[in-house]
Amino acid sequence: MEITEVRIFLKEHPENDRLKAYATVTFENVFVVRNVKVIQGTKGLFVAMPSRRTKEPCPRCQSSNEVRSRFCNQCGSALPPPREISGKDRESEHRDIAHPITLEYREYIQKKVLEAYESERHKTQPPPR
Repeated sequence: MEITEVRIFLKEHPENDRLKAYATVTFENVFVVRNVKVIQGTKGLFVAMPSRRTKEPCPRCQSSNEVRSRFCNQCGSALPPPREISGKDRESEHRDIAHPITLEYREYIQKKVLEAYESERHKTQPPPR
């Protein structure tokens, strides 16, 4: 499946934030994935697929609340304090909404998005004096 368009939306002040841009990726002119993120990691830029925070039920009313919330959004009761989290548990706080199945396709998406990001970044940079 070919990527037919990548649109980049740069953050206004990326120098003090790890999140550099959002991307919208179009596949074969028939399928769109929004909110793909370009993030500055410790080993360079990488692409993160769109995700959402996982939910846990309130012990009192069973309403869903984001993990690590302090109070229930439905009944307002205090939720149990969050347990200490390690690196792997922190990753499980979010779940990808859409993601590639194979490493090769993940690398293909990342290459296309980062190329578009660099192109957009160079377009918007002021010329050197």
